[in-house]
Amino acid sequence: MSNGSADLLIELVQEEIPARMQLHAADDLARLFSEAFAAADLSHGVVHKYVAPRHLAIYVEGLATQQPDKQVEKRGPRVDAPEAAINGFLKSTGLTRADLVAEDTPKGRFLFARSAVKGQPTKSLLGDMIAGILNDFPWPKSQRWGATRFRWVRPLHRVNVLFGGEGLAGSIDLGGAELVFTTASAGHYFEAPADLDLTNVKGASDYAQLLADGHVMVDAAARRAAIRDGAAKLAAAHGQSIRTDDAKIGEIAGLVETPNLLLGTIEDRFMQLPGEVLQSSIETHQKYITLQDADGAFSCHFILVSNRLADKARDAVILAGNQRVLRARLADAEFFWLEDGKTPLADFLPQLNDIAFYEGLGTVHDKAMRLEKLAAEIAASIDGADPQEAARAAKLAKADLVTGMVGEFPELQGVIGGYYAASSGESKAVADAISTHYRPQGPDDGLPQTPVGLAVALADKIDSLVGFFGVGARPTGSKDPFALRRAALGVIRMLCEARIRLPLSATLDISAGLHGFGQADDELLPFIRERLRVRLRDNGLMHDVVAAALGDDDGDDLLMLADRAAALGAFLDSENGAGLPAGWRRAASILKSEENRDKKNFVAKTDPALFNTEAEQRLYETVAGLLTAENGDGKTPEEFLKLMESLGALRVPIDGFFDDVVVNDEDPGIRENRLGLLAMVREMMLGVADFSKLEG
Repeated sequence: MSNGSADLLIELVQEEIPARMQLHAADDLARLFSEAFAAADLSHGVVHKYVAPRHLAIYVEGLATQQPDKQVEKRGPRVDAPEAAINGFLKSTGLTRADLVAEDTPKGRFLFARSAVKGQPTKSLLGDMIAGILNDFPWPKSQRWGATRFRWVRPLHRVNVLFGGEGLAGSIDLGGAELVFTTASAGHYFEAPADLDLTNVKGASDYAQLLADGHVMVDAAARRAAIRDGAAKLAAAHGQSIRTDDAKIGEIAGLVETPNLLLGTIEDRFMQLPGEVLQSSIETHQKYITLQDADGAFSCHFILVSNRLADKARDAVILAGNQRVLRARLADAEFFWLEDGKTPLADFLPQLNDIAFYEGLGTVHDKAMRLEKLAAEIAASIDGADPQEAARAAKLAKADLVTGMVGEFPELQGVIGGYYAASSGESKAVADAISTHYRPQGPDDGLPQTPVGLAVALADKIDSLVGFFGVGARPTGSKDPFALRRAALGVIRMLCEARIRLPLSATLDISAGLHGFGQADDELLPFIRERLRVRLRDNGLMHDVVAAALGDDDGDDLLMLADRAAALGAFLDSENGAGLPAGWRRAASILKSEENRDKKNFVAKTDPALFNTEAEQRLYETVAGLLTAENGDGKTPEEFLKLMESLGALRVPIDGFFDDVVVNDEDPGIRENRLGLLAMVREMMLGVADFSKLEG
């Protein structure tokens, strides 16, 4: 142990942590201890975090071995306060009257109690700190086991704590049992069943190496990289490349401690299935890595990541067993594919009457009938979208929900419908729209790539928004069980990224009419506009720029509002744009002050004949010129930017006006004329954006 600081290792050994929770758990463990150290005034160096299926650990470099001593000050009553008040203060501090100090403050002379508090040894603090963090650890899901009351993601077997290379005395109360701190880690179940002694660990790299010697790659990033790089090399050796994305490889990395990559083969008969079915069966359900050939076609090979050390005979058995499991799953998919194919997609529609959508919103068949009409209405606002094809695609979009294939592979809904539509003789536009109508399903998901697909996807999300709001199932606080915020952001993304000018308010009312509501809920359009504000801020625009661009506008042209915000942001980043708000604030401040005094609003009108300075004339001519300029009507981002940039011409004349002109002239007529000129400036600028919302 070095002077004043020592390294801390905390390792938790439990049964397998679900792969999707591992990285968050490592982040949370490091964060919670860092916060606890800060609260205890314990300085430290780098916090290393580790996670594998059965191991969750942090290694803290240079943690202070003792809290610093502190001088604690507590202010008491006034010096001349009643004796009872002073005695009460003495009792609360445990001091005598002679220990108090009298000092002057801006509020009078007060008594102060000052005392030195000696810092506690870190060892004496760690036990309670660890117990508190583990008892309140934020697992998404947790469980109890045996007769204990303690909750953890999976049964917790060991809590290893070493400070300065020495084990720390302590335990975790499981409520019915006690888990004593130890210093022995666990290696791989089969490859290194003996305990691993942690007392010789002298650094973070030592810890990782000790576990590696026990055939556990405890560094999640290193484990993921080893799988990705190994898979790429194995695939390349067979003329293939990896198809599986990094997120899925990360999930696979959360299932193994010592990855061993094996190449498997898909039987020829199953290669006739759609690529998405193969992908779902192999990657999503079996957690294998899928491959593709040089042309991008789905490969007949896949990579299995075994959790055992390489052994030729054993590898062959493992691969054969996994291929048997995959064969059975693909045989099921093949059966459903062939069986479903005997029935045209449209013939599945009546079965949707047996599926309730939501209480008060009818069945899924009712939704399909609503979508048929709504998609046709929306298609009229989308260039290249045929309303009849949009109606047909929307009507059939949910039909695959009752097919055997989607029953087996629910994640393929929509995609399977697109295949079945094509095989049923529907047009390519209809089939493509059905396959993509759930998009975008998140910020990283792409949009439908066809006009008809956009119409159907918009109809689907708008129908859900209108319906759930209409029956009072709105999001509340952090709760959004029907993903309505995501649906609203999906609508916004489609309108903005595909540049669709949709009369949203009227469209919401049309949807409400199809639901039988009469009109859309009053809170829905503001809810969608608020999601637009969030999106614009997430895209890097300052909150006051977004507020100025959108103002209190209750308009429903989301594309126009987004364009206006982007243009205002770009304008304010320019030289003229950066200087103009100061002139605006001065003009608006003077007008507000004078209007409050005169009890009236000044009309945006001025008489050039009353000007007696060059600065007035120059400002007037600039404003008049801008009012008559052809800057477009703001239907494109370029026109919005042109409108904004035109305001830049005001900066110099406004600055000159305030430098050379006294607004409150002794002549009432001249004063009012000058205020009218400033009102013209205000009106014109507010016509472009609400500059009053820009912060100084």
